[in-house]
Amino acid sequence: MAQVNIQQLFEDKQERLSLVWVGGEKGTDRVLESEVVNASNRGLIGHMNLIHPNWVQVLSSTELDYLHALSPAELATALTQLEEGEPLCLIVAGETEIPKGLLDFANRTHTPLFRSPLGSVQLMWMIRHYIVKGLADSTTRHGVFLDVLGVGVMITGDSGVGKSELALELITRGSGLVADDITELYRISPETLEGRCPDLLRDFLEVRGLGMLNIRTMFGETAVRRKKSLKLIVHLYRPPFDDLSKLERLPTSGVEEILGIKISKVELPVMAGRNLAVLVEAAARNFVLQQRGIDTMKEFIERHEQHMQEQ
Repeated sequence: MAQVNIQQLFEDKQERLSLVWVGGEKGTDRVLESEVVNASNRGLIGHMNLIHPNWVQVLSSTELDYLHALSPAELATALTQLEEGEPLCLIVAGETEIPKGLLDFANRTHTPLFRSPLGSVQLMWMIRHYIVKGLADSTTRHGVFLDVLGVGVMITGDSGVGKSELALELITRGSGLVADDITELYRISPETLEGRCPDLLRDFLEVRGLGMLNIRTMFGETAVRRKKSLKLIVHLYRPPFDDLSKLERLPTSGVEEILGIKISKVELPVMAGRNLAVLVEAAARNFVLQQRGIDTMKEFIERHEQHMQEQ
């Protein structure tokens, strides 16, 4: 189950957002879990809302001015409502003075209270992106994940079919390695799967006969990628015969569903004499054309049908 730890959030974003932990220091063990978020109609992050609370409440100068203007009794009522909402943490944006009652509330309820000099909108945008990625549904796939001509391509196939050798050739032709053997996939939006590499395997490619190769060291920084959106799966397989003429000449495009997202899939037979690196690059280029509405297979079939009708 995916979760976001408030201590980790602070450490990861402290430098980028100039965060200061000003109250509720005992709330370091707070976490936000994907199951809780999915079962709730609450927003992830937003300006302080006592009627429709968010998991992360952001207080800009407007919200702070509102709290400053309240009488002690009204402030106590507002903070009671805030406590009932059980926020994950509070973040004060800008330089407006924090009301003492809010600071006391954070310490009493062990609700982490952060402060950042950045504007509230910028703050929310960056933290929302962090939380969404942290709570994303995830899975793993066996294969080599590459950036081929700007397209995230995962090469799959049985063990020993030649995935790593093909990946190495593609890297020498300018592609970038994301992950070898195990690729972690995260659904970061309704239609996007992001592939990453486990920390243990990052930068490494295992090639039979050569062992583990550090691609970053061998080919430089441009030969590796930290992450990439998965757009195309290229599946390698060994056909039961050695005659290319027996293969289907006009195969239909396929798809594979991962975490509810349909990913385009191409199957390439592995046979002696075939330049698979060129074929994978061609598949990536063809995918880009299809995304632009150019379907060469459909165009050929239509042209063929028109020619037949004219005969």
